[in-house]
Amino acid sequence: MSDPVIVGVDGSASSLEAVEAAAREAHLRGAGLRIVHAFGHASAHLTPGATPWQPGDRGLEPMVHGTLVRAEERALAVAPGIEVSRSVVAGEALAVLEIESRAAALAVVGSRGLSGFAGLLLGSTAVHLAAHGRCPLMVVRGRPDPAGPVLLALDGSPAGQAAVAFAFAEAALRKAPLVALHVWNTWSERAYEGPGDPLTAVVADVDHLRAAEQRLLDEVVAAEQEVFPEVVVERRLVRSRVRPALLDASRSAQLVVTGARGRGGFAGLLLGSVSQALLHHAHCPVTVVRGKE
Repeated sequence: MSDPVIVGVDGSASSLEAVEAAAREAHLRGAGLRIVHAFGHASAHLTPGATPWQPGDRGLEPMVHGTLVRAEERALAVAPGIEVSRSVVAGEALAVLEIESRAAALAVVGSRGLSGFAGLLLGSTAVHLAAHGRCPLMVVRGRPDPAGPVLLALDGSPAGQAAVAFAFAEAALRKAPLVALHVWNTWSERAYEGPGDPLTAVVADVDHLRAAEQRLLDEVVAAEQEVFPEVVVERRLVRSRVRPALLDASRSAQLVVTGARGRGGFAGLLLGSVSQALLHHAHCPVTVVRGKE
């Protein structure tokens, strides 16, 4: 069997929604589902005099068992017959899930967990895994349109090629159409530097720039279309600010796929501003796919 789909659970409503999404993904791939529950403290967060967790402390064992049973029941309700395994690990969730991701086809988490602070739109676990995980990360959020397309945030960067391949494969698995959305503006002209609105900044030849961005979109899509000829693709070139255009398009999608960093990212950053905006504000689940950077 192929590498499993892993899902982090903590008993929260958000994590149980993630379990359902992960079960569907495992079923689509013919893969197993691994439910991961991590418990423990980061050493830096221990209060004075606190001791590490002990197996018998305050009835945690029954509580953890109940959380895993509920998670497995939810998984099998949406994907009967999938192989489910459980993993309970003593350690900080961030570190545990990062290690688990090294042998996974896909990691799935909810947008918020029990440890989230009120008012935060996205939990720290999701942000950390998007930047440091070793496999694609799906963050379950929003209200996806089951009949909508898979939305690919295409930027044409070398690091983004892994996201293109993932989006085509995901659309094929779901038997869904794919919208390859490439958003451009005059900041796309690398020779241009300076202040101003990227929609109105003057460049030498806007028509030439538009044609170049269309060629980029066509070339990237055509290469992957040969691998997945069954996927119906809409190539959508939009002149706009990137983040608002992608967030608006996510309203009618069942999934957004994006790279971790794009052409405009600063060297050394593991997660770009566009992918962060999608993780925090998209109207449907988002999968972040890291390339070889």
